[in-house]
Amino acid sequence: MPQHNFKPLPLGAALLAGSLTASPAFAQSPAATPATTLGTIEVRDQAIGTDSKTTLKATETRIGKGTQALRDIPQSVTVMTERLLDDRNLDDFREVLRTTAGVTFQAGETGEEDIRLRGFSLGQAGDIFVDGLRDAPLIERDTFNLDRVEILKGSASMLFGKGSTGGVVNQVSKQPFLMDQHEVNTTIGTGKELRLTGDFNLKTGDDAALRINAMAQNADNKGAKDNKRGIAPTYRWGIGLKDEFSVGLYHLETDGNPGYNHPWFQQPLGNGFNRIIETLPADNFYGLASDYNRTTTTAATFSHTHRFDRDSELRTTVRHGEYERELWTSVVRFAGGTTIDNLSPNTVITRTPKGRVGYSTLTQVQSDYSTAFDALGMRHQLLAGVDLSDENARRNQNFAGPASGLTTTVGTPNDGDWRADTRGEPPLTRFDARNVGLYAQDTMALTDALKLVAGLRFDRFTASYRDPAGNQFEISENLWSPRLGLLFQPSATASYYASFGTSYNTSGDTYQYALGNFAPGSANARNANTPPEKSRNVEIGAKWDLFDNRALFGVALFHAEKYNERNTDPDTAATQQLLSGKRFARGMEFNLAGRITPAWEIFYNHTWIPSARITRSNQVPAASGGGAQVEGDRPGLTPKHSASLWTAYRISPAWRVGAGLNFRSEQSPEGARNVLADSFVTLDAMAEYVINDHHTLKLNVTNLTDELYADGLYRGFYQPGAARKVQVTLTTLF
Repeated sequence: MPQHNFKPLPLGAALLAGSLTASPAFAQSPAATPATTLGTIEVRDQAIGTDSKTTLKATETRIGKGTQALRDIPQSVTVMTERLLDDRNLDDFREVLRTTAGVTFQAGETGEEDIRLRGFSLGQAGDIFVDGLRDAPLIERDTFNLDRVEILKGSASMLFGKGSTGGVVNQVSKQPFLMDQHEVNTTIGTGKELRLTGDFNLKTGDDAALRINAMAQNADNKGAKDNKRGIAPTYRWGIGLKDEFSVGLYHLETDGNPGYNHPWFQQPLGNGFNRIIETLPADNFYGLASDYNRTTTTAATFSHTHRFDRDSELRTTVRHGEYERELWTSVVRFAGGTTIDNLSPNTVITRTPKGRVGYSTLTQVQSDYSTAFDALGMRHQLLAGVDLSDENARRNQNFAGPASGLTTTVGTPNDGDWRADTRGEPPLTRFDARNVGLYAQDTMALTDALKLVAGLRFDRFTASYRDPAGNQFEISENLWSPRLGLLFQPSATASYYASFGTSYNTSGDTYQYALGNFAPGSANARNANTPPEKSRNVEIGAKWDLFDNRALFGVALFHAEKYNERNTDPDTAATQQLLSGKRFARGMEFNLAGRITPAWEIFYNHTWIPSARITRSNQVPAASGGGAQVEGDRPGLTPKHSASLWTAYRISPAWRVGAGLNFRSEQSPEGARNVLADSFVTLDAMAEYVINDHHTLKLNVTNLTDELYADGLYRGFYQPGAARKVQVTLTTLF
């Protein structure tokens, strides 16, 4: 497979220089609804980012708790607005993450990607949030109800509690607004794709509105089915008043049987190291017709905001969600004796069953207070809050049943073979967890240009486990998470910062354990009894408004370090694992989003990690030179470069075109230190035609060159990136 030598250049220097000679100001996006004055409070009828539909640039966020300008957050934040999601047809949430720099995937044996950010695990999606509240891991997601996606990079346990070593991902839901406006999108694509989405907003009163987002999708790409149904109604009232309320329901059902893993061949590189060679077409499905991956998400959310005055508000959100996942699928492997030299359409492919089930409920209450006041000769912006979560999960990660004995060949994908499910009811491991978090953060204006950010959070985490045999185990942790930042803002268009933050990963996590024994001294009990891993992140950066405030550019230097990592070979004589591991990642982050000229839009996100190393480990290389990473190795799933670029240009009032790329440099899987996956570049293209005021037609082609590449990696196999896809979308506004 050819090696790509492409290296995306940091655009900062050229664009910063270009801002000095940028063209005259572009007419801004349609103005927000005029301000409404009610008593002593002035409140705009505009949710954060309601211009997300018309611009690639975001200026405000709630990812840092409370409403904050991006320039006031002393960390890198990448925001993917609805404009970007629509332009690139990023309907599946995984595709959103794949077009985010710094994100990599460990492909699981049952399609469960362990998402990495800057090389650090997000805990099998445990650091993904919806409107600031933690989302359940191991479920399928769709973007039909999203206004934007925010990625905060670097340690953030002061804001979010456990996890967040590499950062967090926050999905922001669409909210009702005071206008009648409706949109329907119909997409037809390759792989027999038919997708229909509706976004209906109805003003129901002077201060009330109802918004309903709905989606239905059917696709069957050579046997790999992807069928989804979703609906998300939200009612909001008291808009612009002292007391504002909203209540919403989110329901998503998915039913698919995707081909998630392909076996690889290896090409020797010398010194015991090998390069991955991909062979099977990415869109070929080699599983059984009876394979399935079914998930259901149902969550109800209630929110109340009380505004004491212009600068002070208390926002309380309550959410109860129920999540189900049932998976029964086939692990695809070449039959014994297969080599790249004898590979042919007649090569036999084996299909080993894998099965997992999980049922969970998650109840969360979060209350955040924000205010501004003068004290001790300084202006203060205070954020404080409390959050509570209660999780009850039932899980079996090894519910495969007997082997079917059904094989296929390379030349006969989707052969229609089917097996009956005779497994019966699964035995389930029980996991119950409670967490109470308290936090406070103050941003103090030391001078007109200098601000100090100081925050501290306390968490009380308790969990209990019970296996089907009745063995039970309990843990509890008290954890403190500090955050410090210094902001220098000499003008309204420049912000420079330095920050320090910490994070922790509790060992007590239901998603780490298979069905097993929690008796005292068992491997599971020993793992759960291990104290939390801890990490820290130091970052120095700057954010500038460019091109007459039409674009925001950010650059940052970061050093992220996990300094008491769990080792993979525990001391079997002890009651807990060792915490002697240590690793770091050091590099730069670049973000640019907005308009360069009146007709030219751009989004650029680039993570460069030239230095990453495991500095302490009790692992030793296997005799063959393979196995887990050892001291001195670069960590797996930590490429030096990853970048995402999207740019669009309006040729005329009716025509608009766009192009993009995704790039990732070479990397190794975790757990296979002697294997290397090639770098890759994928190209995307878009053409949009405005038919009239109510109809727009758009053509998207993703992976234009039909690049075959390893996207998710695991020891022994890879998950191929999506093959070329063509989609045509008709948008109707009324």
